Amino acid sequence: MSLKNKTRKELEAKIEEIEQLIHKKGVGSDYLSRAERIQRDLNLALILGGTAAILGAAAWSIYKMRGE
Repeated sequence: MSLKNKTRKELEAKIEEIEQLIHKKGVGSDYLSRAERIQRDLNLALILGGTAAILGAAAWSIYKMRGE
C-alpha cells in the first residue's frame, strides 16, 4: 500500500507541474494574463472611484450641515 500511495502522490505532483507549465506557456496564456491584469486594474479603479465618491458625498453633506 505504501508504494501505491507514494506512486500516486508522485504522479499527482507531476500532473500538477505539467498543468502549471501549460498555464504559463500554453495556448492563450498571454491573452489570459492580459485579461487578468485588465480585470485587476478595473477592480482597483472601481474601488478607488467608489471610495472617492463616498468621501466626497460625506464631505459635501458635512459642509452643508455646518453652513446652515
